[in-house]
Amino acid sequence: MGLLSFIVTLPLAPVRGVVSLAELIQRQVEEELHDPATARRELEELEDARAAGEISTEAEEQAQQAILDRMTAADPATTAEKE
Repeated sequence: MGLLSFIVTLPLAPVRGVVSLAELIQRQVEEELHDPATARRELEELEDARAAGEISTEAEEQAQQAILDRMTAADPATTAEKE
């Protein structure tokens, strides 16, 4: 039965490959979004932009809040483990 199911599902192999690749990319993006080093780098870039006069203090505060909100959002890896 294993050989028969392999032959029948063989045309779906490219679809499974694309789905696996999409899941891998999604995991990488989520790790990047929740990486503390990335957040720190973004906060430093904001500080440099404000110091150079490229953005206002209010714009910097809003961007900082957005970064912190993203960092404190529910971690998808933790949520997946609970399911």
